[in-house]
Amino acid sequence: MKRLLQIFFAFFRIGALTFGGGYSMLPMLQKETVDKTGWIRENQLSDYYALAQCEPGLIAVNMAVLICRPLFGVAGAAAAVLGVVMPSLLIILLIAACLGGAAHLVWLEHAFSGIRVAVAALVIQAVVRLLKNGVVDKATAVISGVAFVLLLLDVVNPVLIILAAALAGIGVRRFSQRRRGKRI
Repeated sequence: MKRLLQIFFAFFRIGALTFGGGYSMLPMLQKETVDKTGWIRENQLSDYYALAQCEPGLIAVNMAVLICRPLFGVAGAAAAVLGVVMPSLLIILLIAACLGGAAHLVWLEHAFSGIRVAVAALVIQAVVRLLKNGVVDKATAVISGVAFVLLLLDVVNPVLIILAAALAGIGVRRFSQRRRGKRI
């Protein structure tokens, strides 16, 4: 029970202090699951995050399950999911109860403008961390660059870009392994 409460509160903190969606939660995930508890390694966090984006549903919920299910079983994953969604549920209920009729207030609009800027900074931090862990050589830099350009041009479905990048990563690794094998 003590372990489930630890999991719940770790993911509760992530859910409570993450504004702006999936990208902005990466710094908190790093702090709670890598730095503080040591449940996973930093490269695992990047891998799980990439996988969580490919799955349907909320990235936060997907991350909670991907991190906790292998380590703590179904009960641990359930505690993590409850922890990560509980703050949002409580905040939404509070906002609906208190600010429902106040959306037109100027100070509230300014507050949301400030929050958006802070979220943008969190997203940039997450992108930098993902690039550090993901772009490890020329091949991954090319894959990343092509994917970025295709996303900017908005000509290909993002799911297809992810699948193509996965296939390219497999192909590049197989090619480099064969090349190394021939040199030996």
